[in-house]
Amino acid sequence: MKEIERLRKLIRHHDRKYYLENQPEIIDQQHDRSFRAHKDLEGNFPPLVTPDSPTQRVGEVPLASFKSVRHRVPMRSLDNTYSSDELREFDEKVKRFLGGKEKVSYVVELKFDGVSVSLTYSKGLFVQGATRGDGEQGDDITANLKTIGAIPLSLEAGTGCRFGTRYRLQVPKLFEVRGEVYMPKLAFEALNKKKSEEGEPLFANPRNAAAGSLKQLDPKVVRERHLSIFCYGLGAVEGGRFSTQQEVLEFLNEAGFRVNPHFKQCQTIEEAIGYCDGWETKRKTLDYDIDGMVIKVDDLDQQRRLGMTAKSPRFSISYKFPAERALTQVLGVEIQVGRTGALTPVANLKPVLLAGTTVARASLHNEDEIRRKDVRVGDFVRIEKAGEIIPQVVEVLKEKRTGREKVFRMPEKCPVCGGKVFRDEEEVAVRCQNLACPAQLKERLIHFGQRTAMDIEGLGEVMAGQLVAKGLVKDYGDLYRIPKEKLLMLERMGEKSVENFLRGIEASKGRGLARLIFALGVRHIGSANAEALAEHFGSLEKLSHSAKEELTRIPEVGEVVAESVVQFFSSPAALKVLEKLQAAGLSTEEKGVKLLSRRLAGEMVVFTGEMGLPRPEAQELVRRHGGGVGSSVTKKTTLVVRGEAAGSKVREAQALGIKVIGEAEFLKRIGGEKK
Repeated sequence: MKEIERLRKLIRHHDRKYYLENQPEIIDQQHDRSFRAHKDLEGNFPPLVTPDSPTQRVGEVPLASFKSVRHRVPMRSLDNTYSSDELREFDEKVKRFLGGKEKVSYVVELKFDGVSVSLTYSKGLFVQGATRGDGEQGDDITANLKTIGAIPLSLEAGTGCRFGTRYRLQVPKLFEVRGEVYMPKLAFEALNKKKSEEGEPLFANPRNAAAGSLKQLDPKVVRERHLSIFCYGLGAVEGGRFSTQQEVLEFLNEAGFRVNPHFKQCQTIEEAIGYCDGWETKRKTLDYDIDGMVIKVDDLDQQRRLGMTAKSPRFSISYKFPAERALTQVLGVEIQVGRTGALTPVANLKPVLLAGTTVARASLHNEDEIRRKDVRVGDFVRIEKAGEIIPQVVEVLKEKRTGREKVFRMPEKCPVCGGKVFRDEEEVAVRCQNLACPAQLKERLIHFGQRTAMDIEGLGEVMAGQLVAKGLVKDYGDLYRIPKEKLLMLERMGEKSVENFLRGIEASKGRGLARLIFALGVRHIGSANAEALAEHFGSLEKLSHSAKEELTRIPEVGEVVAESVVQFFSSPAALKVLEKLQAAGLSTEEKGVKLLSRRLAGEMVVFTGEMGLPRPEAQELVRRHGGGVGSSVTKKTTLVVRGEAAGSKVREAQALGIKVIGEAEFLKRIGGEKK
């Protein structure tokens, strides 16, 4: 027992020196000998194995799947800013919200380009780790996170030092630590080199590599990826009190977590802006990627009073560094066909390194955009990543033209199916009119199966591509009659995968009329329109035979939407799909909304800005209290509910004399009923 404890303390000490302080005191072979000796002792005395033992970092058996975890405190994403003026606006908004008289200081931290996770400790033991997911719940990746040496498996009370004063460090009874898992650049390069040698696809960047690694079901694979983490905050805490964000960071560091040293407390927003600007050039010196800075109100009491919007905290914001640009040449232009038949021109570029990845393609958006920028094949152009994600052409260097450049013209036929294309006078998009076009079909299947539509597990890009390529589906009605033996013939589809896919198909039959209407992929129909159509017509049969005049009488439906619905259901191909769906037993009739009251009877409500209630929940409340919901302000609108950072809809309502109220008054009007 004493020898095991001695070895554990020794291993933890050297783990901290290696992973947290980057100051190893012994060579790897010596550390490995201690680990093997400890493992051998545990093998001889199994009852002495504890949850925080170094041997418990990697499980022996791969997981079957990830369980879902609900966060005690939601993991909200941050609003983004892109200029110093926007940071000053944030500062003004914070002070105004706090009454305008309080002093506000900030802590500025690096914004890591990784994967956000939550680590839960109970009585000092690491008991659960989860991804952020949708902010409310994520995946349980405890086993994978245990493989990261920078994450302590247990914490011990000790001594700390804050502002020069020594004190007793107490570990809270239960607390959640928030952090960002990332892959160091050297580890990323080594991983891609190995994948290249083995003939496997390469990861695009370190963030994708980190995200892909955490999705692995075998922790042993994750261990080999050499991930690391920086911890920067707390979620739920029981039994601990902190006054400032700076104290939180110091506590995390003293408790054994890896905290990035490059944070700074700033007394003014101008000081914070100066610190952000300094890191724009220095970020290239780091062994990990950052894409900006995070500015947080330092005082935790002020943070609590500022609170959250539906999407983001009011006390924190991210400052994104300006997008990097690169010079390259347009080698050609090809056409991509999307779900609604839109033909999108894409520039094939001479490969160039941009923001850490090699870029060889960039969207040209549409024909009008090509004409406006006068982009020609052979042109030298500057490109950047919009939001550091999507490459786009921002400037043509016309002075470099030689006269051999070629003007691009949109095709008169679909490049995928050869069908006719057309352009509506009121649109910029050129569209293929053939609903059976394979390119459209793949995208339609992906849309049909997405979570907010029919929510079919497994129907992603790869599966949709295979189903189309193998000719197993001609439209989404065919999804409900694919033989199991045909699915088993697809790549990477074993017995269990096929069974899960078929279960998802079967479960989708009961999603309801509104989600089915949305899933059909009718142009201009979003989830709000779909809800209104389902409520008005009550069945897919009645909707399919509706006239434009009747459709426009629905407050949520305007001329454009009505025309789109009529065109869709007048297509023989669309009617054939509906017959298949009905034959398959899908729920094509609306069961109706259970009314809680008639307090909003006759009201057509539009929401704008960010509120405490999630938008879908607020809209559902309107319907349950007898009202209708609109997505835009029109003459049919009777009430606008405004939240934080409300935009032009408030001005439009005021111009039309429509009443505007806040979220609190809205809830009061419906009697506070939320169920």
